[in-house]
Amino acid sequence: MFGRKNRLSYKLDYSLPLSTKLIDMSFTVFDTETTGFSIDTHDRLIEIGAVHVEKLEVTDKTFQTFANPSREIPTHITALTSIEQGHVDDAPSSLEAIKNYFQFVEDNKSNSWIGHHLNFDTMVIKKELQRAKYSYEMPSSFDTYALINYIMPNLKALDLEEYAKLFGTKIFERHRALGDALTTAHLFVEIIKRSEYQGITTLADLLRTKNKHLILL
Repeated sequence: MFGRKNRLSYKLDYSLPLSTKLIDMSFTVFDTETTGFSIDTHDRLIEIGAVHVEKLEVTDKTFQTFANPSREIPTHITALTSIEQGHVDDAPSSLEAIKNYFQFVEDNKSNSWIGHHLNFDTMVIKKELQRAKYSYEMPSSFDTYALINYIMPNLKALDLEEYAKLFGTKIFERHRALGDALTTAHLFVEIIKRSEYQGITTLADLLRTKNKHLILL
């Protein structure tokens, strides 16, 4: 699982043909919770949640771990997430939590990561690994927020729960990593299934949505 010293990696197939059908791909949908948004400075990871999507179906394969932030959780974060200090004091370090998450990704032979406002979650992982003097190779990834903007460019910005209501998908426990990952996974599957009407059926088609606006039927 682990590559050369101070580089964290996992065994994934990076050589998928662009013609690979999306229904033949495996996705890891994940989310993080943190002590706040100042990830570059003092805020830290406190939870990772993930779910496996295969054949454009949300599976029952899930992952959840707390992470010890080595600092107090602010009261407003506890109020928002219900994550208390007692949940994290004996939790794995951020590095160990991320290693465990990567093992989940590898075990499920994931081809791509999915998230809602994905840049924040990947930045959380990147910063925590930097603190531990590790780096990692970012896999192919897609952001449900960005995908919605591509297929519905005139839609005003909404939060995750509002998007789920708009698309008629399931809503799980909010502001918890696994709950938001599950909500995002069902939303992602619905977005892709609707996008089939616009010819978005392969990895190449999905990659092209990063450069092209689509109209959702």
